[in-house]
Amino acid sequence: MELQKRLGLFRINSDGKTLYLNPYSWNKLANLLFLESPAGVGFSYSNTSSDLYTAGDQRTAEDAYSFLLNWFERFPQYKHREFYVAGESYAGHYVPQLSQIIFERNKGIQNPIINFKGFMVGNAVTDDYHDYIGTFEYWWTHGLISDSTYKVLRVTCDLGSATHPSSECTKALALAQQEQGNIDPYSIYTLPCNDTSSLKRRLRGHYPWMSRAYDPCTERYSQVYFNLPEVQKAFHANITTIPYPWKPCSDIVGDYWADSPLSMLPIYQELIACWCQDLVGDTDSVVPVTATRYSIDALKLPTVTKWYPWYDNKKVGGWSQVYKGLTLVTVTGAGHEVPLHRPRQAFILFGQFLKNKPMPR
Repeated sequence: MELQKRLGLFRINSDGKTLYLNPYSWNKLANLLFLESPAGVGFSYSNTSSDLYTAGDQRTAEDAYSFLLNWFERFPQYKHREFYVAGESYAGHYVPQLSQIIFERNKGIQNPIINFKGFMVGNAVTDDYHDYIGTFEYWWTHGLISDSTYKVLRVTCDLGSATHPSSECTKALALAQQEQGNIDPYSIYTLPCNDTSSLKRRLRGHYPWMSRAYDPCTERYSQVYFNLPEVQKAFHANITTIPYPWKPCSDIVGDYWADSPLSMLPIYQELIACWCQDLVGDTDSVVPVTATRYSIDALKLPTVTKWYPWYDNKKVGGWSQVYKGLTLVTVTGAGHEVPLHRPRQAFILFGQFLKNKPMPR
């Protein structure tokens, strides 16, 4: 549901009850299938409650693959069509792992049911070591943390797990968060949710686009909307079975997350023959552009097209570099969720991805 409200047909108004059309919905370019995964997030659930305490990367990938096989049996008219996997943030693990399963189990099959062509990830958690280095560097170079905290982070966290950090690393991260203050870490130049209403009042009448610009309170509106009984009924959500309200994230699943490999780069190496794309918003401090660039650099892929600006209506929409089997695209001014922050640019990007074409110069 979170992904659907960013790139789907509708977006939620600030009243949490009504919707408005998204002119840059991705379903104008492709058939979209949204999957809430793993079980326990959003409206998804398991009949075995202990599953919420034992979730992890491997089971999530296997469950998603099983879902796809059953879905294609239920809707056979979609079999054998070109199929892509996409996601953002921790889907930097989900997407490559699911893609790997599909890729490997398609081997030797002449006309596979899941006609896998490639995958795309946005501001993706990729490699713990390089993600840490790139994130700390972003915080420091953007003036979000002190020199001393930057040095402590580099010492205590560099070789650890991002999912299960050491106590020393956790303390350093807490200090960094304290130094950053009350910002929206997913979009560092946007006022946090509590400060936006007064801003909109001051700008009303001067900037008519403001009501449709990125609203950091979007998550709050979603939580109200998806918990409306009539909305849950329309979604056929099993509200009699789900023992919890809809929330953007599941604390239980997150707190008890099991296996989380330190790096997805080996999977990238295996799938590089497919079409892979990384898109990155450059104002995100959670999984910033520097982290993605360090991870891609570690793959040591041959460069096909060097770094260049791409354009939308004669304005720079971001920058791109094409590697053998992978394309990196940045979207200027976008935060952690590119389709939410820059819907038009994300729409253009998605269209180019489906055509296997570079971004427009």
